[in-house]
Amino acid sequence: MTWHPRATASASGCDVAIVGAGTAGCVLAARLSESVERSVLLLEAGPDYASLDALPADVANAWMPTRSHDWGFASEPDALGRTVELPRARLVGGCSATNATFAMRGSPADFDAWEALGNAGWSFADALPSFKAAERDLDYPEDKWHGRNGPIPIRRCARDELGPPHAAALEAADAIGHPSVADHNRPWAVGAGPAPMNAVDGVRMSTALTYLAHARDRPNLTIRPDVLVDRVIFRGAKATGVRLARPSETVEADTVVLAAGAYGSPAILMRSGIGSPAALAPLGIDVVVDLSGVGEGLADHPLLSVDFPAPRLDPPGPRFQAAMTWHSSHADPAGAPDLFLGSSSAVEVDASPTGAGFMLLVSVLQPQSRGRVSIPSADPSANPRIELAHLREASDVARFVEAIQMARRLGRQAPLAALVTGPELSPGPDVAGDDAVALGTFARAAVTTFHHPAGTCQMGKDPGAGAVVDARGRVHGLEGLLVADASIMPRIASAPTNLTTAMIAERIARWLK
Repeated sequence: MTWHPRATASASGCDVAIVGAGTAGCVLAARLSESVERSVLLLEAGPDYASLDALPADVANAWMPTRSHDWGFASEPDALGRTVELPRARLVGGCSATNATFAMRGSPADFDAWEALGNAGWSFADALPSFKAAERDLDYPEDKWHGRNGPIPIRRCARDELGPPHAAALEAADAIGHPSVADHNRPWAVGAGPAPMNAVDGVRMSTALTYLAHARDRPNLTIRPDVLVDRVIFRGAKATGVRLARPSETVEADTVVLAAGAYGSPAILMRSGIGSPAALAPLGIDVVVDLSGVGEGLADHPLLSVDFPAPRLDPPGPRFQAAMTWHSSHADPAGAPDLFLGSSSAVEVDASPTGAGFMLLVSVLQPQSRGRVSIPSADPSANPRIELAHLREASDVARFVEAIQMARRLGRQAPLAALVTGPELSPGPDVAGDDAVALGTFARAAVTTFHHPAGTCQMGKDPGAGAVVDARGRVHGLEGLLVADASIMPRIASAPTNLTTAMIAERIARWLK
């Protein structure tokens, strides 16, 4: 193919069209465009800020997550009638440009389990080179476990750099017997320590500022922001491009890779006629291939906070700096940790007598509850229906109760207790710490999202058992169509998912080369 997309950005043909310029899409575009013979088109529904100087201040600021560029998704009402806002970033860089910058890999057990489910090439030993290729670890030299030459800078704060709540939380964890962890990304690390973060000098180092920045000037790469993808188009069982809703246009491509995330990728597949006939037929969508697993299996790390009043900090400092993982009483102590706690620096809290407070955020890292994503119509501008199913399974509630009890214990432990200026704000003194029923009731009413949706286009061998893609991201029953984002995780990783998503894109890009 001789088309040069940068010179003819409105042309209608390319070798690879990537749908979604988020964490995975930027990785894919950068890696696939390394081959000068391949023309690559990166499509994004939101704006593109082509340099650090062009970034809005909130997008650049690594100290605080932001929601200024958002799709506006919300969950379907849960059993209590609650809806939960589900921020998903709509700009080049995606959620890597707006998130809390945790750069944690997860446990080797996560990836070994992926392979055990029939996905050859996804064991931890297989995934490790792709993790290393993604990272430029500023704290460790290139070695068996760490990469030093990748695009994403990763560092951990030294103890003397930690803000007061973070330093005190780690000291309190030490005092009650949690192992001290210098490097959460060392395999099998479990305990408390500074969190690996993809933030440098207060700047959030997204895949747009790292991977894509190195590729922008390549003549074989075109980035098209502010376009809304409707569906994939086919000739028989072969994907031949995508149909845009805005502007109204068809883009031809030899290969289409969906990287629109765990909410967006299944929605595009369903609009394209890929999914359950029983779900698509009432919407007037002709079925191209029957894959009942599309949109099913939604996993997300549930989150809530235990809140304490505290003095104001001036300046407030980074919101997140420290993390702790551990095994609940329900977990295999030889496997991946299933509970997470992160400290959050002092923020404005109306209920606090000081007007400020700090939070201990807790999450279940291996949730058993599963939701689903569906579409209300064939209209690409209609938001998907998202059923989170947080805490639907009793085992998730029981583990959440243990996490809340641990957070409360830390809040009472010196030196963290010295920062607390009054009664606990949430769950509050009316909820007894030893009352599992009361804590479970609180958890169901307070649970929200850690913003880590995954698993809605799961990889596996058997479409009849719900698999959507094979172990190389190829959609079952079709040619020229892949999915390469968090939606293909057969089980959610036991850590914030951004770095694992970059690893997935690294791995699939290598296979596509």
